[in-house]
Amino acid sequence: MKFKILLIIFFVNLTAIGAASAQTNELSGWAAWFHTQRFNKHWGMAFDGHLRSSHHVGYLKTVLLRPSINYYFGNKNIALGYAYIGANSRNGEIKTFRPENRLFEQFTIVQPAGSNAQITHRLRLEQRFLGETTTQQSVFSQRLRYFARGVIPLNTKQAPFTQGTYLALQNELFVNVQNKDKVNKHFLDQNRAFVGIGHRFSKMVDLEAGYLNQYIKQPTSYTINHVVQVTLYTRFGNSK
Repeated sequence: MKFKILLIIFFVNLTAIGAASAQTNELSGWAAWFHTQRFNKHWGMAFDGHLRSSHHVGYLKTVLLRPSINYYFGNKNIALGYAYIGANSRNGEIKTFRPENRLFEQFTIVQPAGSNAQITHRLRLEQRFLGETTTQQSVFSQRLRYFARGVIPLNTKQAPFTQGTYLALQNELFVNVQNKDKVNKHFLDQNRAFVGIGHRFSKMVDLEAGYLNQYIKQPTSYTINHVVQVTLYTRFGNSK
C-alpha cells in the first residue's frame, strides 16, 4: 500500500511536469556521493557532495557540499547542517559565479514496506544566503523541501536487504516559504522526480544510475532539466 501511494505521487508529478508548457528544455549530467557515518546508537554525521553540469555538459555548473550532524532514535533521525553551493553560469562570453550558503534542519523517517523494501521520508527547512553578483544583490530566503524515496529489491526476498539489484523511485518538492519575491516570485520553486536502477554490494555500499526530471519554476516561465544521474551511497560505523 505504501509503495502504491509512492508510485502514484511519482507518476502524477512526472505527468504534470511533462505536460507543463516549458520554455526551456535542458540535458545535463549529475554525479553525487551520499555518506552516513554512525558514531554510536544515537549520534552520527552525514555528508553529500554533488557535481552538476550545464546544458549538454558544456561546463561544470554547480558544486554542492553538505555536511550535517545527526541524532538517531529508532527509525527516525533529526539533523542540523550546512551547505555550500557554487553556481556558475554563462551567457555568451559573460561568465557569472554566485555562491550560496545554507543552514538547514531536517527530520527523516525510514519505514518498512513489504518484506524487504523501505520508504524514506524527509522534511528539510533551509535558510538560504545567496551571494551577490554583478547583476544580482545578496538575498536571504527560506525554503521547505519534502522528499520521498522507495527502494524495491528486484532479485531477493532476503530481509533485511543487504545485497542485490534494486529499483529506486523518488520525488522531492521544493516550496519557498519566505522572501519568494527575492527568488522566483512563486511559492513553488521546483520538483525533482527520479527513477533508477542500483546495486547494493553490501549493507555499506550502493551504486545507482537513473533519470531525474527537474522542473524549475522561473518568474515568468518554466525550465525542465533532463538529468542523467549517477550516485554512490556509503554507510559506515556502528549503530549499536
